Amino acid sequence: MKLRPQIRNLITEIICLLYVLLFVYAASSKLLDFENFQVQLGQSPLLSSYAISISYIVPTIELLISLMLMIPKFRSTGLYASLSLMTMFSSYIFIMLHFSSFVPCSCGGILEKMSWNVHLIFNLFFVGLALTSILMLSPSKTANIIQTDRKKRWFYISSNIIFSTIIIIALFLSSEKIMRYENPFIRRFPKHPIVQDTIIDLKFNSYYFAGSDREKIYLGNYSNPLHITAISKKTKNKESIKIIFDSKKTLFSSVKIRIRDSSFYLMDGTVPAVFTGSKSNWKAEKQLTGLPYFTLAEPINQTKIILRSSNGRNAEHSIGIFNETKSPKIKYNSSLLQKQIDGIFDTDGMLLFDEKTNRAVYTYYYRNEYIVIDTNANLEYSANTIDTTTKAKIKVAHLKNNTERKLSAPAITVNAYTAVCENLLFVNSTVFGRFESDKLWEQSFIIDVYNLDTKSYLMSFSLYKIGNKKLSSIIVTPEYLYAIMGTDLGIYRLRDLLKNEINSLKSKEN
Repeated sequence: MKLRPQIRNLITEIICLLYVLLFVYAASSKLLDFENFQVQLGQSPLLSSYAISISYIVPTIELLISLMLMIPKFRSTGLYASLSLMTMFSSYIFIMLHFSSFVPCSCGGILEKMSWNVHLIFNLFFVGLALTSILMLSPSKTANIIQTDRKKRWFYISSNIIFSTIIIIALFLSSEKIMRYENPFIRRFPKHPIVQDTIIDLKFNSYYFAGSDREKIYLGNYSNPLHITAISKKTKNKESIKIIFDSKKTLFSSVKIRIRDSSFYLMDGTVPAVFTGSKSNWKAEKQLTGLPYFTLAEPINQTKIILRSSNGRNAEHSIGIFNETKSPKIKYNSSLLQKQIDGIFDTDGMLLFDEKTNRAVYTYYYRNEYIVIDTNANLEYSANTIDTTTKAKIKVAHLKNNTERKLSAPAITVNAYTAVCENLLFVNSTVFGRFESDKLWEQSFIIDVYNLDTKSYLMSFSLYKIGNKKLSSIIVTPEYLYAIMGTDLGIYRLRDLLKNEINSLKSKEN
């Protein structure tokens, strides 16, 4: 049944009015809370890279379309523009719900109360209104021209929808590439990738993570070097273990313990010495001989250690592999750590080793860089963390005729603590990203997550503070993240978002 022109015009007027109300309200709510709107766009898994540009473009377009819809001469153009914009909004939500790695918080205003699925239905309803009003626009009068006019409209409508959808897909793909590989220092905070499980009072603040196995987490103690506290992953029960070792024969000054599979390692680079034994009896029975002095070390197996020494030119840091079964026993790769200022403070960092992937990761303290190293001290690759500190911001003073070096001003730390779990690198960053609030940093420590296989940034999450205690160490297993804050051990369960990223390596292997 054909509708009278007066009724068609009335329906078109009502639809245009609804669109004007929607767009004016949406643009006003964005502009009135503009900073929050930019933050929400910055957290979008699709549009993060273009957050600033889009934050200005979208409300401007919404107001411009509203103006066109109110002027009869431009109403047709305004309706096509409305269809295009609502198609983009709908495509955005659909892609985010079905293809994005996580779903962020909703938009502002009344629309914030809607779930994303309801929001999609709401947008599609308005897409339908735009289609209806376009088809009800007055056609040309002659019969032949009317037929041609209808074909043109359907062509314009289908082209409009296809083109609008392609724009969103292109934005998604390009933004995803930029965020992962060319990040403009915008962190992604998905909803709760970890959830607090429990907090254990350790009583003392002298604990550090010595390692883990399938059943337990092991804590070493700086104040009592031969004692280990083992905590069950399932029951959270604590067990005290004493390493059997005649310490009188060795003048230790800075002992660290590491757990690898069924073995433990007692290490002190100032002696230098590394003793190893089995967890079955916790007796240090074997000593690795011929070790150089070292400042950091991670056991690879019972005969092989990756270590950092000050044996380079002018006592600069250098990474090497000690292998008791080879001759010579120590092999350095002086090109691994890249000097920027003095080769000591500027190359300082954290050395970790992952048993599953059989590789080491060295993360610099004072610059946005980490390197991945194989078990022969060869560089696999170097990559950057997402902050912009490419050069260490330190000042070094040379004392006693250049025989001593000290920091003459407090150094700006970029990467404070790290942990490796198979293919993922977890970095506790101390540098503010874009669109981040002071409140977020007051309440939590920020952990950035990187995929070591794809050399890409994945996400960030807040590790909320326990009281006002400082973070001193983290370790991550495929099920949990453990963090020592002051005298407390915080245990956080990994949710599927993070567990799936770890399991992606396993699925490739299978």
